[in-house]
Amino acid sequence: MKAKNIVDFHPKFFDAMKNYSREKFSADLMAGIIVGVVAIPLAIAFGIASGVGPTEGLVTAIMAGFLISVFGGSKVQIGGPTGAFIIIVYGVVQQYGLSGLAIATIMAGIILVIMGLCRMGSIIKFMPYPIIIGFTGGIAITIFSTQINDLMGLGISDVPANFIEKWVCYIENISSIDLWSTVMGLLSILLIAMTPKFSKKIPGSLLAIIVMTVAAWLLREFAGVTSIKTIGDLYELPSGFPAFRLPQFDLETGSFFSTVQALAPVAFTIAMLGAIESLLSAMVADGVIGDRHNSNTELVGQGIANIVVPFFGGIPATGAIARTMANINNGGRTPVAGVIHTLVLLAVLLCLGSLVELIPMPCLAGVLIMVAYNMSGWRTILSMYRSSMSGTTVLFVTLLLTVFFDLTLAIEVGLVMAVVIVMKRVMESANISVVRDQLDVHNDGEHDETLTIPAGTEVFEIEGPFFFGVANKFDELMRNRDAMPIRILRMRRVSFIDSTGLHNLEIFIRSSHSEGRTIILSGVHENVEKSLRKGGIVKLVGRDNVFSDIHDALERAATLSEQLGVSE
Repeated sequence: MKAKNIVDFHPKFFDAMKNYSREKFSADLMAGIIVGVVAIPLAIAFGIASGVGPTEGLVTAIMAGFLISVFGGSKVQIGGPTGAFIIIVYGVVQQYGLSGLAIATIMAGIILVIMGLCRMGSIIKFMPYPIIIGFTGGIAITIFSTQINDLMGLGISDVPANFIEKWVCYIENISSIDLWSTVMGLLSILLIAMTPKFSKKIPGSLLAIIVMTVAAWLLREFAGVTSIKTIGDLYELPSGFPAFRLPQFDLETGSFFSTVQALAPVAFTIAMLGAIESLLSAMVADGVIGDRHNSNTELVGQGIANIVVPFFGGIPATGAIARTMANINNGGRTPVAGVIHTLVLLAVLLCLGSLVELIPMPCLAGVLIMVAYNMSGWRTILSMYRSSMSGTTVLFVTLLLTVFFDLTLAIEVGLVMAVVIVMKRVMESANISVVRDQLDVHNDGEHDETLTIPAGTEVFEIEGPFFFGVANKFDELMRNRDAMPIRILRMRRVSFIDSTGLHNLEIFIRSSHSEGRTIILSGVHENVEKSLRKGGIVKLVGRDNVFSDIHDALERAATLSEQLGVSE
């Protein structure tokens, strides 16, 4: 087998370059510039909210955005830091520091690359929608809760990470509220919300940043208002691009291997969240531009970005739906637009650092609160509440666990609940009926007939997959019945049988044989019969007692009934 058939890695960037034209570049240039402008406040805000800083947010948007565009599997995907990672990154930084975050991000990148090389790009199909909405809503609530300090100018230097403790801290310090900061934060939210009503082209977040930065500067210079904190008051922006540096492995957790072991769950969560968000973004983009992304290549591209970015001080990155849609809406159709957007961000980092320092923190808090609102999915939650109680239960459990505990636990519990609900529904849909006198045979509505069941014979009609739940149900039914000397198991509607089903079936057959009873199998599908042969069931019942048609099975039962001398 050729390597190209084993490894599914075909970046869209290089395909786009084959037939690239001046017209495409013009469209990509305009889209890239606009998306770069849109990404400026978001990259800065995500970096600060994650507990690192504005530089780290910009560096991530630049490095990861470039690598995802060049090595990703989507033509229009825009990569960078996103709101979904805020609570994870903040928690890792608090517990393990920046070195721990770097190690976890690199590990997550490796996991993503392995997933892509192993063709696991379809993983998004296995994540139940209520879980996605649940943890997204939980992340939105958490992001909102982290911004109250800056929004209201409370001036708390060390905000607790725990959700409840955080709000207790806010309430205890409510007397420290700064009116100027609160007004500026609320006006920022209002401006961002109102901007789309009069302009679809101007990003509301950028407009709010510009207006409020000018307002904060005027208030400080001419009105003597110094209570509104800016980025420059809290962070120091570098004069150039951060240099390459290796993460420090001498953490408090001990050796390198113990550190890796401790960070493995976090790395897995980052990888899974990155995979889900990037593939969701790519799927949404496909629906708009009428294209089809390569999910395996996209995972590899995301992995490469997350492996490289930590060596320059960056944080986890993934595909950003909002920026990707902004790219599409402004004419971007190739990965070149994504590359241009990173150049715009690079210019901001290298040339406009002094202006970035003037951005007021309440305005950034307003930007993030609107990000949280847009990602909350409250309309979807209301719709799901009206339509599906089981889905709503999974959704709210996932949401609450995300808010009060952590995302890893939320996804794990949500998946378990979703699987249990599916199993319950399958068990409810599965049916085992018992017939002793006459059997109605339906042939797609044509030539329906009623067959007489021989004396001393009963037919068990099994409908649905014969997995562990149904197998136990079957076992209980058998234990609570008066035994007949001949039993026909009609399995024409059994789509598959698992190991538990095979085990229970074997016990049932051996028990019947020990009591002198005969088991006949009827209507066994080819794939089920294959499992029965491998499990030794066919050999156990005897090849003469396995039939594809109920008529032959009943004829065999009649013969055995005569041999046993069974009467009505």
